[in-house]
Amino acid sequence: MDSARSSIEGSTRVGEASVHWRKQGSGPPVVFVHGFPLSGHTWDKVVVRLRDRFTCYTPDLIGLGQSHSAADDDYASPGQARALQRVLSELGVDSYALVGNDTGGWIARELALIDTGRVSRLILTNTEIPFHRPPWIPMYQALAHVPGFGNVIQQLLKSSAFRRSSLVFGGCFHDLTTLEGEFHESFVEPLIGSDARMDGAMRFLRRMKFARLDEFKNLHQRLAMPTLFIWGANDPTFPEPRAREMVRQFPNVVGFHAIANTKLFVYEEHPQEVARLIDGFLSGTQPIGRDIETKVAVEAGGKPLTIPSV
Repeated sequence: MDSARSSIEGSTRVGEASVHWRKQGSGPPVVFVHGFPLSGHTWDKVVVRLRDRFTCYTPDLIGLGQSHSAADDDYASPGQARALQRVLSELGVDSYALVGNDTGGWIARELALIDTGRVSRLILTNTEIPFHRPPWIPMYQALAHVPGFGNVIQQLLKSSAFRRSSLVFGGCFHDLTTLEGEFHESFVEPLIGSDARMDGAMRFLRRMKFARLDEFKNLHQRLAMPTLFIWGANDPTFPEPRAREMVRQFPNVVGFHAIANTKLFVYEEHPQEVARLIDGFLSGTQPIGRDIETKVAVEAGGKPLTIPSV
């Protein structure tokens, strides 16, 4: 097999946690952190476009995918970051670029704080914003403490109407047909069919502390590495205007790229464009900035977008 396309996967023990990971490709390391309630496989369509040039790591966060732990603290964002830091050390990764989406973008920021010496660049796609609360997230967090709620969700997820609702995955995709087929098989069916998977997801949800997220309003200034934002412009969960306000908290932003007709999982709907932007940013072969942002937004059918002053 071509070394650029070689794939290795395994699990690394970190205290009471077992963290599953995948490694594909060759070249400078890039670590992709997924959000809730997915797994590292959600990045596959981006990784397949980058693995000829980069070594791509796609770990499963604790409680999701094939990663788990007996310790509740491991499910919180600082614990998740510490586990990833240890795994990358065990795998011999000395320096890496870091990509995160959704809650994975929050955890990526936690990791960048504690592993500043190794994180060379940071790429954030639609992710949590300090002091911003989508109304359905606190609701789900509260319900996650109710005994049996996971079993109720397992039954509800069997309904296409429920899956497509704005309270579930309808708010994640502009094109709702993306919810079926591969996405359903990879991320929804495991939650329906495995009580252990659903229990892990509920533990993950319960341990995400938004008071900690709010601290990042001041912590962002400590993330001095070059940072690129790629945002689904139609995301109701983390709206673009709120994201642009957050961008001002970062000291070294090289660009804010908004892609029209996309929502939370922008890389699932437009993997080619997201991969192109990541490649250009990391390899230096393509400028990132106002001209690129405006051109692609227009091509995607949206109005020209500009980068806020930072």
